[in-house]
Amino acid sequence: MSKLQESIFYIRTKTNIQPKIALVLGSGLGDFGSTVKNPVIIPTKEIPHYPVSTVAGHAGKLIFGKIEYNGKESPELLVFQGRVHFYECNDMQKVIFPVQIASALGCEIFFATNASGGINRQFEDGTLMFIRDYINLTGEDPNSLLLNTMDKSKKFQTGFDDLLNKKAKAIALDEQIKTQEGVYCWAKGPTYESAAEIRMMAKMGADAVGMSTVPEIMTANILGMRTLGISCITNMGTGISPNKLSHAEVTETANRVKGDFTKLVSAILVDIC
Repeated sequence: MSKLQESIFYIRTKTNIQPKIALVLGSGLGDFGSTVKNPVIIPTKEIPHYPVSTVAGHAGKLIFGKIEYNGKESPELLVFQGRVHFYECNDMQKVIFPVQIASALGCEIFFATNASGGINRQFEDGTLMFIRDYINLTGEDPNSLLLNTMDKSKKFQTGFDDLLNKKAKAIALDEQIKTQEGVYCWAKGPTYESAAEIRMMAKMGADAVGMSTVPEIMTANILGMRTLGISCITNMGTGISPNKLSHAEVTETANRVKGDFTKLVSAILVDIC
């Protein structure tokens, strides 16, 4: 039995829920997990072979269940309350393992959220940005780990699902939640970018930068899931922000905008399918 199979076997001893949508909650955004009704909660540290997150704001739980919003009910969900970043483990297999879990459990949509630094000067702290596309500055590619298992028709598929993105933006308009759209740049971290690096990324077309999400989306594409992403701009990049960057600022801003974030993600989850 493979490591993935052992993990799935353990999860199935806890729940028979068949999730349709996988949702990853980024730094400071984990409180959304409390909106799941009658949840089945599995601490990731109990799951065989599951990577353990070491970053504040990433609780390390799988939450199964549904949410309700405006009288509507979502499909069955698999909510990842926290993620593992590449800089934590330097092991791409650990980073993408949760995505493989989602696929093996039958998820059709992979919805990633994150906290990121703002590069586009029209943004401000607290901006919610739909991710239109990404830039991978790390040189890492999960495709190489999945060559023997991937759907070959998905081999060169990248980016986010245009139809899901359009529908999600329409939902935001209906909910009167102000959002932006842009390109997310993946950097390895764990250090924040220099002012010169922020200027370089801006010239490359990036609107935001962070240390996650891209390998997850690449893997979800490989495995045949439709993909959607939202960045919460929790701070402006070095050279733009007058403040010294810190993880405390990230979580503080995420807490400040969690009302709009919860409302937007809830509306999307009940209407996106």
